Amino acid sequence: MFIKTQIADITFDNCLMNAAGVYCMTKEELEQIVASQAATFVTKTATLQSRPGNPEPRYRDVGLNSINSMGLPNLGLDYYLDLLTNDPHQEQRFLSISPMNADDTPTLFSKIKQHDFKGFVELNLSCPNIPGKAQIAYDFDQTQRILDQVFDLYQGKLGVKLPPYFDQAHFDQMASILNQYPLTFINSINSLGNGIMIDDLSMMIAPKQGFGGIGGPCIKPWALANVHAFYQRLKPEIQIIGTGGVTCGRDVFEHILCGASMVQVGTLLHQKGPQVFERLIQELKDEMATYGYQTLADFKGKVQYL
Repeated sequence: MFIKTQIADITFDNCLMNAAGVYCMTKEELEQIVASQAATFVTKTATLQSRPGNPEPRYRDVGLNSINSMGLPNLGLDYYLDLLTNDPHQEQRFLSISPMNADDTPTLFSKIKQHDFKGFVELNLSCPNIPGKAQIAYDFDQTQRILDQVFDLYQGKLGVKLPPYFDQAHFDQMASILNQYPLTFINSINSLGNGIMIDDLSMMIAPKQGFGGIGGPCIKPWALANVHAFYQRLKPEIQIIGTGGVTCGRDVFEHILCGASMVQVGTLLHQKGPQVFERLIQELKDEMATYGYQTLADFKGKVQYL
């Protein structure tokens, strides 16, 4: 049974990796992902300068689910570029970046080119947890302007991380924009933005008066819907990384069935640690065996309609 997958011209031993924000802040955390059975890693979303993020408490596990308002804490773009460009497997690695304002974008990509990074760049257009900052990818005109600017600056393996969409028209609009560019991949979805969870009489987290991004199994229906909607609409050379709601191998299986080429793990990884990848891989293989599938390609995107 083969669970290799491919994005662009790069082949991965399996389809699993961390989600940006989990086990990826420091070199030591990334080394734990490398030592696990994950296929590769994505860094913490990097900004030009290091950021402390939002005040604590900014993350809570709630059963199998979670709420967070991290606010993009990270050690700065140079830190992650130095790590990646000294990695012998850098072509398989993903660097997540986010401009804090429009003026940051040219400098971000200039630094990436200066370091001659050969891996994948994930442009995060979907963070819901920066006070005073709207999620870029909900503004279709702004998204198009940014992509125009980025592809004037950069010709490497580039993808975008998207928020969840909830309307068929929005899938159509965003796909029509993305199909205009030589994107390598999209990552769908980021956390379900601006939910509230309450403990006794109080909000569970402090930033933004308790509003935060929701993760965990409760968001899987929207994650699968976004993966499949974009699988139906994007040109085939744009691969999809599915993120959201993974707790077991069956969830990974369903992301691929809906059209994902790779699957990221967030809340579960935070709760259980990198050893969880071994279980997920075995459970994925068990699901494949149940249906007689030998490769991911046998069922990728082949969800059936009644």
